[in-house]
Amino acid sequence: MIFVFVAAFVFMGDFFLKRCIEKHLRGGENRRICKGRILLRKYHNRGAVLNFLDRRPGVVRNICGGLLLLLGAAWFVLLRRKDNPGVLLGLSLLLGGGGSNLYDRITKGYVVDYFSFRTPWRWLNRIVFNISDFCIFFGSIFVAIASLIKQYQSTN
Repeated sequence: MIFVFVAAFVFMGDFFLKRCIEKHLRGGENRRICKGRILLRKYHNRGAVLNFLDRRPGVVRNICGGLLLLLGAAWFVLLRRKDNPGVLLGLSLLLGGGGSNLYDRITKGYVVDYFSFRTPWRWLNRIVFNISDFCIFFGSIFVAIASLIKQYQSTN
């Protein structure tokens, strides 16, 4: 049951952060936080990662929806078996983050991204993220590592 709460918490947390950003930041406005290391700004991403396929938002929406459906089915099966908590945690993060971004794509036609990092690397400074992006990233890592550990344990 905890995995259901993880997915819901990620979805709702990012949903409310996006709503707050949409309401309180104008386009082009920047706010520095954490001693200037993080920059809050509103960005509407119509594509996938790094604006990939930004001129084809319907394709991106359909691909994301299909992937989310497959991940949800795997999550449901594993949730009933309670077989691998690491994979379940990763899938819960993926579903919460992916669901939040897909909700944006369906209701707005774009995903609301709202923060970037100030680093010595100019290319990284240009990328705008949201919390769901990090949940998707770390969820993928958890699934991969937990799967490898499970596979290693079953061979030994």
